Amino acid sequence: MARTRIRRRRAVALAALLGLAAAAFAFGASLGDGASSPQRRPLSASALPLGRLAGERIVVGLEGTGVAPELRRAIRQGAIAGVVLFAGSFPTRAAGRALIDRLQAIPRPPHLRDPLLVMVDQEGGEVKRVSGAPGASAREMGARGAAFSREQGRRTAGNLRSLGVNVDLAPVLDVARPGGTIAETERGFGSTAAAVEASAIPFARALQAGGVAATGKHFPGLGAAQGNTDFAAQRIDLPRARLRAVDEAPYRRFARFGDLVMLSTAVYPALSPRPAAFSRSVATGELRGRLGFAGVSITDALETVAVEGFGGPAKAGVAAAGAGVDLLLFSDLGGAQAARRALVARLRRGALRRAEFLASAQRVLDLRRSLAG
Repeated sequence: MARTRIRRRRAVALAALLGLAAAAFAFGASLGDGASSPQRRPLSASALPLGRLAGERIVVGLEGTGVAPELRRAIRQGAIAGVVLFAGSFPTRAAGRALIDRLQAIPRPPHLRDPLLVMVDQEGGEVKRVSGAPGASAREMGARGAAFSREQGRRTAGNLRSLGVNVDLAPVLDVARPGGTIAETERGFGSTAAAVEASAIPFARALQAGGVAATGKHFPGLGAAQGNTDFAAQRIDLPRARLRAVDEAPYRRFARFGDLVMLSTAVYPALSPRPAAFSRSVATGELRGRLGFAGVSITDALETVAVEGFGGPAKAGVAAAGAGVDLLLFSDLGGAQAARRALVARLRRGALRRAEFLASAQRVLDLRRSLAG
């Protein structure tokens, strides 16, 4: 009997020890939220307070190599999802790398410690923010074919990754019509949809293979524009059938695998009387409904001449979010924060579709998580 009782006590003690070990393991796993440990479970957007939920919809431009206190505070609070850098942030490669490292090292709220989106326009030719690849314009890549474009994409990914950039706002998928600004600035891969697909898609695939997210732009196509929407409002007077058959065609294939699609701020009367980035029929109907794009949509800059008639950055941001665009791109932090506050206010009073808002923020969270490797 004594031996039986001893065996039972040993069994109880062993079970207790195993229980403590399991609890300790579970507790340790729960600490995976720490600054030096990756998150173990994908975050649900519904778990975020409204301010941070709206922050996942915001990207802000950054000029130079300094991080202003206001920007640092916004990152610490989870008030923005990422930054867009320009040539002034890369006076040298070392300076650009140091800036990005400082940005990523800023402490962020629990569950928002996946990388910030760090974006540049690295198309090649006239539009390059950093030195190095690509060593050719989009037009040259299109002329030299898929293998050359793929190699340029591979080199561009390596170039950007070495600096800490994780999103390239490229390739341009616009069909470069003769006489249009895309063709004249050599930003287009070709003058037909087939030519654009043949070279732009390999470039995008190579970016992704190298760990950099690819962005197709400027949906539903800016190839017929006679000017840049950064400097003047543009109106694309093409029939709907032509837009769909030609201009949107490269996006159909990109939609199957692409990370981001940038919405144009031009007006396409055949699709909507509003700029594409503010049009639900374009951003949700054409891009997601007709083409089936499931990635992150992003506006072109929301503080340009093309959209100045919409009442400033806050109203522009609300208009784009209401159209179903996921990320709102601002050049100025003040405008971005005004837009974030406006988004929160409209969410609280039910003026924006909450389920759709959550879905947009979730896509951004998932993209950030996918870039953590």
